[in-house]
Amino acid sequence: MSTFETHSNPAVVPPARKPGWTSIDFEAPGIQSDFARVPYSSDSSAYGWIPVPMICFNSGRGGPTALLTAGTHGDEYEGQIALRKLVCELKNCELRGRVIILPALNQPAVKAGRRNSPLDGGNLNRLFPGSLHGGPTAVIAHFVANELFPLADVVIDLHSGGTSLDYTPMALAYPGRDASEEESIRRLLKSFAAPYSATTGGSGGGNGTTLYAAAEQQGIPAITTELGGGPTLSKIGLAIAETGLRRVLRDYEIANLGNVFEAPHTSFMRFLDRDGDIYAPRDGLFEPFVKAGDKVTIGQKAGKIHRLDDALTPPVELTFEGSGIVAFTRFPTLTATGDALFGLMIEQEDHNP
Repeated sequence: MSTFETHSNPAVVPPARKPGWTSIDFEAPGIQSDFARVPYSSDSSAYGWIPVPMICFNSGRGGPTALLTAGTHGDEYEGQIALRKLVCELKNCELRGRVIILPALNQPAVKAGRRNSPLDGGNLNRLFPGSLHGGPTAVIAHFVANELFPLADVVIDLHSGGTSLDYTPMALAYPGRDASEEESIRRLLKSFAAPYSATTGGSGGGNGTTLYAAAEQQGIPAITTELGGGPTLSKIGLAIAETGLRRVLRDYEIANLGNVFEAPHTSFMRFLDRDGDIYAPRDGLFEPFVKAGDKVTIGQKAGKIHRLDDALTPPVELTFEGSGIVAFTRFPTLTATGDALFGLMIEQEDHNP
């Protein structure tokens, strides 16, 4: 039986000077379910707001807070489903801390099944720490960075390759601003225990404008994931998300959900970024010779681009300029100049036992 009572207050008056608001009292014990309400004036609703689902589990006993998000990109499904399943488990679990869950963070993009918001074209994971003066996507980022980050002791933002990429399952994190933060982040990576754990500076995409980068800048241990690819669901990626979340909640003494395997080995990696990435040099049909997770060497043939407009012209051959493990490949066959086709990573020494 659950040790909590569920509360919801649909009659909410927005606080003054806050562009986003919720009825949830994060300090109150119990289970509360509501929305982060993000004002959005549209042709069909002059004074409407975007409902971003949010659930808070609070033991009322103090203890750490885990902030868990998914649906930052609407076409990435492993994290969205893992968090919905976790909500059902937490309803019947005795907590010692607090868990705040947003399983569809960019709700407009989730409903549309798109990476970016159909409302303003905003890529939520390129808009942190957010703004009060941008579109609704920037306001969602502002709400997370200013209202939720101050509550959190640990942050996990679950991603996958989405429509355009196929990723080998991994967790990623910024390295931390000092040795103490680095140790805290590596502890979180080891607890989640994806097959690969990569530290990154964000040069492959996002730089400091991602959710987990913004959390790091507030001194919060934060990781993100890549758990599959394509506009579908990876059973392997979903299982990694479920077990990783359970293990983190146990290891940080927030909740013990049972059926938690001890952390398997995670290989610490670093991305070669632009030194190892291959981008499409022209429009065409992409024929890869390797898949995500394969080991490759310098000079190895990576694939071909077949021209659409001239079948007599030989295809463009692609060659790896670095050695390592293929972190991702492009998922769709149809490609355009500048599309990311391959990314490489290499092993780094795990200097924290």
